[in-house]
Amino acid sequence: MNFENEFSNIISKVSKTLGKEITDDSFQILNIGHTRPTTLPKGKMAVYTFYSDESDEFLKIGKVGPNSNTRYTSQHYQPKSSKSNLASSILKDATLVGKEDINEENVGQWILNNLYRTDIILDADLGPFALDLVEASLHYVYQPKYEGYGSQRK
Repeated sequence: MNFENEFSNIISKVSKTLGKEITDDSFQILNIGHTRPTTLPKGKMAVYTFYSDESDEFLKIGKVGPNSNTRYTSQHYQPKSSKSNLASSILKDATLVGKEDINEENVGQWILNNLYRTDIILDADLGPFALDLVEASLHYVYQPKYEGYGSQRK
């Protein structure tokens, strides 16, 4: 899956409409695919996405500030690593297609084998509101399965 053009267009259109354009030279989109990132680059922040081909939906879209390397690189692959992460959401989801043999020990590998990751790396000097805007814009467009409260969703 290649969401590079879609993501770039969303960022450009939304930020330009609001009068504070996030220019192409202040972010890059990384099609990480089925691998884990090794580090969040210094002076950067990110919005990360996890997409399922099987169910044709985004499962998780989140953000990390410039000092959140662990959140960026590993927490979503380990169910007990934080209060909220992709691995624990998957383990709790009885409706997820293809997760019959998933457990705490192999959920991280299942994520790597079955989900596609695309990250948007932004210059940290854009600030936290730009990071929030990008994340919220992607939430609005793609409505990821494990974001928000189920009772408030359609």
